Amino acid sequence: MVRTLLVRGMIAGVVAAVLAFAFAWLFGEPALDGGIAYEGALAAAAGETGGEELVSRGVQSTVGLLVALLIYGIVVGGVLALVYAGVQGRLLRLAPRATAGVLALIGYVVVVLVPFLKYPSNPPASSADDTIGLRSGTFVFMLLLSVVAAVVAVAVGRRLVERFGTWNGVLAGAAVYVVLVGVVAALLPVVSETPADFPAVVLYNFRVATLGIHAVLWTAVGLLFGLFVTRGLRSSERPSAGAGVG
Repeated sequence: MVRTLLVRGMIAGVVAAVLAFAFAWLFGEPALDGGIAYEGALAAAAGETGGEELVSRGVQSTVGLLVALLIYGIVVGGVLALVYAGVQGRLLRLAPRATAGVLALIGYVVVVLVPFLKYPSNPPASSADDTIGLRSGTFVFMLLLSVVAAVVAVAVGRRLVERFGTWNGVLAGAAVYVVLVGVVAALLPVVSETPADFPAVVLYNFRVATLGIHAVLWTAVGLLFGLFVTRGLRSSERPSAGAGVG
């Protein structure tokens, strides 16, 4: 059963990655090109000449982007399937498709949106190269703590649902998560080093595109996985051709 769910989740992740690639190519790449153009202008003003690229920009924006999204989509789909296998029938007594959708929404908020709000993504030349270790480390730390906070919030919410009802329990669990991630975000250092003359439109478009790419992928994974699970259940409940023959 778990293996079947895992395969379905990974297939959903592959299809979702292709959709996210189309979105990224249409909306993300132009914003990325804006950051690269700014970086090139700075280098030209400083009299620097760019070295030969190990991987061409054309490959990065096509094959490289697609491969990265495929890996990401497969991981997201696989993890979603495993979580679904652990909570099916227990998450507010929802139907399979609704359960998959809720899990995808929670995953997007916990894994993408909340860490992004504290440490948003930046296009090229908008951050100092020597702080990449700090920025990467704090982002990963925020991501891990967001996941831990979500696990704690779910545990608290389930206990409160039994005592105070579904609505109050869910609201209390959500409040616990918000408080925990709020405290964590306040304690973690602020990393703000975007140059004052960096194009605000490029920065805005890049960050919106980043959130959009993740939103497309997580939404597609949730919808497709829910569809696959529902169809699988219907197929298993359908009587075989030879049923009833005595």
